[in-house]
This record gives sequence, structure tokens and C-alpha cells, in this order.
Amino acid sequence: MVKVYSKNNCMQCKMTKRYLTDNQISFEEVNIDHEPEALSFLQEQGFQSVPVIFGGQQTIIGFRPDQLKALA
Repeated sequence: MVKVYSKNNCMQCKMTKRYLTDNQISFEEVNIDHEPEALSFLQEQGFQSVPVIFGGQQTIIGFRPDQLKALA
């Protein structure tokens, strides 16, 4: 299962979720605006921006269709 950390009003987050949906890649969204502990988790891991996508063995930062394709 792919996990997408996102926030409101984030264009890259919207494009990432649309790409995953359009390519039938199921994902769980964690919105850091609604779940502040998720923001703390990302900061502890060293991430400074969203989206952050955890899928399998790889972590993708930002909207990267070339890397998202590998999750299909």
C-alpha cells in the first residue's frame, strides 16, 4: 500500500493523488493539516515539504511521475 503525506492547497499533492488514481494505484492519504502528529513524523524523518510518498522500498518527494510509475 502506498501512503501519501499531503496538505491542503498543495498543487503537487493534488497532481500526485490524481496520477495515482488515474493509474489505478491504491493509496492512503495522510493530510498533515488534519493530523499534526503526521507533520511531526515527517519532520523527524528530515522531510521539509510535501507530498512525501512511501511505497514499497522507495520514498518519493514531490510530484515525480517518472518515479510514481514504478509503484504501479
